Amino acid sequence: MSRIGKKPIEIPAGVDVQIDGTLITVKGPKGTLSRNVHPNMIVEKDGNTITVSRPNDDKMNRSLHGLTRTLINNMVVGTNESYKKELEVNGVGYRCEVKGNVLTLKIGYSHDVVMTAPEGVTIEVPNPNKVVVSGPDKQVVGQFAANIREKRPPEPYKGKGIKYVDEYIRRKEGKAGKGK
Repeated sequence: MSRIGKKPIEIPAGVDVQIDGTLITVKGPKGTLSRNVHPNMIVEKDGNTITVSRPNDDKMNRSLHGLTRTLINNMVVGTNESYKKELEVNGVGYRCEVKGNVLTLKIGYSHDVVMTAPEGVTIEVPNPNKVVVSGPDKQVVGQFAANIREKRPPEPYKGKGIKYVDEYIRRKEGKAGKGK
């Protein structure tokens, strides 16, 4: 039995879950998310818990069991208390600003890099060297943060670039650091 798949999902107060065949809809204070689960998975709601089970121990059903439970749990958690990714912009003259849902990055190119946030994602810039991406859908928030980082990944010599706040950059010595 899947260790993750067999755990029940607790539904917090203020979150409403609707199960209509393979379509799962979760409504909460931070938004509404819907997802079609694989037809082999059995999703049941009992009061304020959701359980996911599988019909048999086929290889595909075993692999879908934990995945389906995790996807539904991420929807419940995201609609209740938003996911957040924080990025740091390091470099002389590097900075960012936001207007509405459009992020403008000045990161050493001859032009400004302009990125528009997907629907449901909010961008905040508490200071010119920090970007906070948040939203109810974990996958969309993580992908948009990865797209921002991709515009100028951190380099190993001086650490210039865009990195996650909790990311560690392994630094290298330059040419001058070599012994005789």
